[in-house]
Amino acid sequence: MQKDKPEGHIEPYHHAAGGWGALKQVAINLVREKVSGGNYKTLLKQNQPDGFDCPGCAWPDREHASTFEFCENGVKAVAAEATSKRVKPAFFAAHTVAELLRQSDYALEQHGRLTDPMVYDRASDKYLPIAWDDAFALIARHLKALPDPNQAAFYTSGRTGNEAAFLFQLFVRMYGTNNFPDCSNMCHEPTSRGLPGTVGIGKGTVTLEDFEHADTLLIFGQNPATNHPRMLGELRDCAKRGARIVSINPLRERGLERFTSPAHALEMLTNSSTTISTMFVQPTLGGDFALIKALAKRLVERDDEAIAAGQAGLLDRAFIAEHTSGFEAFAQDLRAQSWDQLIAESGVPRAQIEELSDVYINGKNVICTWGMGLTQHKGAVATIQMLSNLMMMRGNIGRKGAGLCPVRGHSNVQGDRTMGIEEKPTKAFLDRMQKVFDFEPPREHGYDVVESIQAMLDGKVKVFFGMGGNFAMATPDTPLTFDALRACDLTVHVATKLNRSHLIVGKEALILPTLGRTEIDMQNGVPQGVTVEDSMSMVHLSYGMNQPASDNLLSETAIVARMAHATLGSDKVDWNAYAGDYATIRDAVAKVFDDFYDFNARVAKPGGFHLKVASREREWRTASGKAQFVVHAVDTDTPIHRARAIHGERLMVLMTARSHDQYNTTIYGMDDRYRGVFGLRRVVFINKDDLALLGMRNGQYVDMVSVWDDGVERRAERFVLVEYDIPRGCLGAYFPETNGLIPLHSTADGAGTPMSKSIPVLLSLSTDQSAAE
Repeated sequence: MQKDKPEGHIEPYHHAAGGWGALKQVAINLVREKVSGGNYKTLLKQNQPDGFDCPGCAWPDREHASTFEFCENGVKAVAAEATSKRVKPAFFAAHTVAELLRQSDYALEQHGRLTDPMVYDRASDKYLPIAWDDAFALIARHLKALPDPNQAAFYTSGRTGNEAAFLFQLFVRMYGTNNFPDCSNMCHEPTSRGLPGTVGIGKGTVTLEDFEHADTLLIFGQNPATNHPRMLGELRDCAKRGARIVSINPLRERGLERFTSPAHALEMLTNSSTTISTMFVQPTLGGDFALIKALAKRLVERDDEAIAAGQAGLLDRAFIAEHTSGFEAFAQDLRAQSWDQLIAESGVPRAQIEELSDVYINGKNVICTWGMGLTQHKGAVATIQMLSNLMMMRGNIGRKGAGLCPVRGHSNVQGDRTMGIEEKPTKAFLDRMQKVFDFEPPREHGYDVVESIQAMLDGKVKVFFGMGGNFAMATPDTPLTFDALRACDLTVHVATKLNRSHLIVGKEALILPTLGRTEIDMQNGVPQGVTVEDSMSMVHLSYGMNQPASDNLLSETAIVARMAHATLGSDKVDWNAYAGDYATIRDAVAKVFDDFYDFNARVAKPGGFHLKVASREREWRTASGKAQFVVHAVDTDTPIHRARAIHGERLMVLMTARSHDQYNTTIYGMDDRYRGVFGLRRVVFINKDDLALLGMRNGQYVDMVSVWDDGVERRAERFVLVEYDIPRGCLGAYFPETNGLIPLHSTADGAGTPMSKSIPVLLSLSTDQSAAE
């Protein structure tokens, strides 16, 4: 008889992404969450025109959807909401907060759906039931007591629908602050801040249809199989018709190697797969900027060579002349740039840079996609702008089959920003809000995530309100963030399931349970739909299908409306009327945003509508009225450079990443099967040559200490070393377990995003090696 494998072990996974392994996990999660058979039909309505939008990622839906528009991780998200497990008041009566804090993040999530509003009782260290009206009265009392509205911060998760987000920002601005820390601050903020400086708007320029016409795709810093698995279906189609796909990422992720589509019977029955990427480039962590600049330099050199030989140039000079500004200065900077520096900083050999430049130049229609592998670095804004430069050089923006494609994380993170969840609002937006709602909105910029944490620590923010998410675990410098939340007079969290943030309490604390995306939202006897905006600016309606987990749940929209009514009254805005009919909120949105004209009529059509993206139409909303080439030098004065100057080769650079069994900070299970990790989360991936350099062995336990110049020791202890295909000097580990290693103020220049993909660390052997022998 074969021995059972140990609960925690490393074992290479030889299968393609997707396939029977994905279907097995679908079944496991439905059983684990005790989803009733009647709710299985929900999956057939996931990402359908008459159904609900997946509460997971922001990958867009096909205009003509099949009946199979869900993926493994989408099922995990749905199962988490449709679970039959419940966290009722009796659960809190049986457990103190201190006891719950000792449980793992996975265990907390597995208790099930929250059913009733709860208030923290410090004397017993337990949460007690509270009536909804009393909860809103408590919030209102704290907000009204603040001498300055800027002493409150209002966080928003990307799962919040457009209607709730719009009402939320209206309430908060009428209250008097722009303190809107949100999940964008921690992921794609460099995209939102970088692209306006080059193409005039912080959104991607492609639609799903463009993938049908692209012949070349450059995929930077992404792991689609885990983070947005439905993207693999598009990549499979591209590969099938001969498009060249290049993966540019420190890790060779399985989903970008080969994919077995569960939606295609022949692949499933024959256990065959489709090769996705035909080329893999593995830059060092933080090396993407130098790599992209190297490609741009090589393009200019080859263009110069062609012209000198009397041949046609390689640049799209007509596009550059008609649509851009600043090219000559950019080209001169490239010609002066040292090759040795670009090769050293990128970690990519010159021969491979040449090969990649061939791929780009030979592409007629090129799409560049990227994820947080590009955005969570000190130079992230410059990297995004350099990528824009590269694409503009050959006119690959604003035409069919080509363009810029940032792939957002959560399902409505882009929509929330569109609705005004923005700590740095434009004057034009505030002027329109003033005109439509007849009030003077605050003009001073508010706090982002990192600034909000610091403000809590400094006593400048006394009330924290979290619309979804898991703020305490998603943010950097975990112990410091805990201290910040605990310093507040009131912390409030709107949620569907229990997480650690609910246990990091202020002097007073509330948990407000809300409907999930999959649940029927009935207001005044009429089911309500919410709208969401995906990564490619498509806006569509989402209707829940399941009965609510509890009769005592409120929608996010209703929570915002009742909180606003309790705090501000309804003389100026009839908050409860808005909450009673979401179509009236959409009418108000149309009055504020010109691009949402006839909002209700347009979104009622199957599939919704596409928001205008000016740069897609080669309309450049920049100061010059043209797309702007931006010159950036290679930064050699980064925290990594300074730390390496002191510690030499022993200094490693850590990136945080998701395992396959998680979405953001939600832990669905303990496996990361595509990377061969089973039953473990405290692992650190390392190159075999670095193991030799450090005198360590695969399977030993190590402690990690981040290197920063503020005198604070940040440690993460007892992580098992896993030999892996990762560049020299680079490490990989999961978040949130390693978020405590990220110094609070280690952020991207010009964006404030935590540098979660470039943390300088030192390794040492853990004292206890007993489990590693």
